[in-house]
Amino acid sequence: MNNSSEPYKRTRFYRDKINGKIFGVCAGIADYTGVDVLWVRVGTVALTVCGVGFIPLIYFALAIFADNKPAGLYLDREEQKFWQGVRQSPTRTAREVKARFRDIDRRLADVEQFYVTSNPRLSAEIEKLR
Repeated sequence: MNNSSEPYKRTRFYRDKINGKIFGVCAGIADYTGVDVLWVRVGTVALTVCGVGFIPLIYFALAIFADNKPAGLYLDREEQKFWQGVRQSPTRTAREVKARFRDIDRRLADVEQFYVTSNPRLSAEIEKLR
């Protein structure tokens, strides 16, 4: 897969025929939003029964025009949740990633500090490099 197109592929809407019942549209919406597929199906049926006439039209349009979900789109469940978060709120996801990197940087600094303070020879070598 081309690395430049991977994020694009993970942020698009796909029909999920593997987890779908008819065309995979509701399962695709559930995968895209992170909402449980049962609630998407109940909402679709309820809106259709209540007379919202454009719901079946949108459903069939998505069934015709949306691509099937590629096999192996996500490596694991954690990656799927991450990309659902990106689709829901890219700004929040970027803040979370930055916070994770800050935490990793802080922990690495703690490890470095531990090894430098417990090893005077290493500390002296680092000071000579400065």
